[in-house]
Amino acid sequence: MDKVRVGIIGIGNMGSSHSTRIANGEVPDMTLAAVADLKASRREWARENLPEGTRIFESAEELLEYDGIDAVIVSTPHYDHPRLVISALRKGLHAMCEKPAGVYTKQVREMNEEAMKHNLVFGMMFNQRTNHIYRKMHELVTGGTYGNIKRVNWIVTDWYRSQAYYDSGDWRATWDGEGGGVLLNQCPHNLDLIQWICGMPSRVQAFCHEGKWHNIEVEDDVTAYLEYPGGATGVFITSTADAPGTNRFEVDLERAKIVCENDRIEVYELDQSEREFCFTTKEGFAKPRGRFSEIVTDGENPQHNGVLAAFAGAILRGTPLVADGREGIHGLTLSNAMHLSSWLGRPVEIPFDEDLFLQELNKRRAKSKAKENVLEATFETEGSYGA
Repeated sequence: MDKVRVGIIGIGNMGSSHSTRIANGEVPDMTLAAVADLKASRREWARENLPEGTRIFESAEELLEYDGIDAVIVSTPHYDHPRLVISALRKGLHAMCEKPAGVYTKQVREMNEEAMKHNLVFGMMFNQRTNHIYRKMHELVTGGTYGNIKRVNWIVTDWYRSQAYYDSGDWRATWDGEGGGVLLNQCPHNLDLIQWICGMPSRVQAFCHEGKWHNIEVEDDVTAYLEYPGGATGVFITSTADAPGTNRFEVDLERAKIVCENDRIEVYELDQSEREFCFTTKEGFAKPRGRFSEIVTDGENPQHNGVLAAFAGAILRGTPLVADGREGIHGLTLSNAMHLSSWLGRPVEIPFDEDLFLQELNKRRAKSKAKENVLEATFETEGSYGA
């Protein structure tokens, strides 16, 4: 195989972007072979904009039967992600899943278990892991030089969305259409990054305000408190209504404070561990000495093309992925825990009761405005693959 022949399921916003970039040769080891979408308007777009010879299908099932592809990219509404990845793997196809991995961890766990049965490449579209800023944050925090984490704070409120955005599709910002709001639509990357860089918390207390700033049924304002196994604590704040928004990520460690803001990383490096200083200094008001410095990165930020290039490389040459598909469950675990904590009005331990989460989600789906005939929260959903 010289190039990976790719089929894309869902050619809405993300799927059309992937198809255009692959068709334009931006991912050299890939060629666009086929696309599928339930909506006739999206298939018409494909006929007008994609290269001649690209096969266009009405359904994922038809595309998965096509013998002219080696791999698929799943870019559908969230509920369909696990079902379609599982179907692709069972057809012997490599799979790349758009974020989030799914809506609830129980369905994603089934997807991960299926992936373990096959000698196939399974990746997650966590393109922010290619960002030089977050790669350097990961290196600094996990490298061990600065000791253990003491505190984590991430205010990420630069996800502003107007009411017009939410009104652009009847599936948007509904429990039955998307399965959540800012946590599941805008923040999967942030939730993946915070666990990738700082590890998974063991306990979450969250306040998810539903329809606080917009006429929607899901959360658009969240404040969550995190507790980590080693004693560290954290706060995660997000919203789609702050103008201007803030994106400030701070990690306090025993020997340093790392601040990520405005595409810069600044580190205050202590001369000695704060823990050591605290218990050895004889001065009651003394503070540990140190100095600020800006961290230089390699500046590379390949984003989606970088993830797809790594996906192709893993298939063709066995080189590493940006993110293994099975890692998608971690950030989703955080968002599920935040939702469940808010719904129950109490802290939630991780791992949490996945059946209880699904019961609570189904209560909200039953009242959802996404469609009249509500299905139980299985792998099924209606609407365009590319919505």
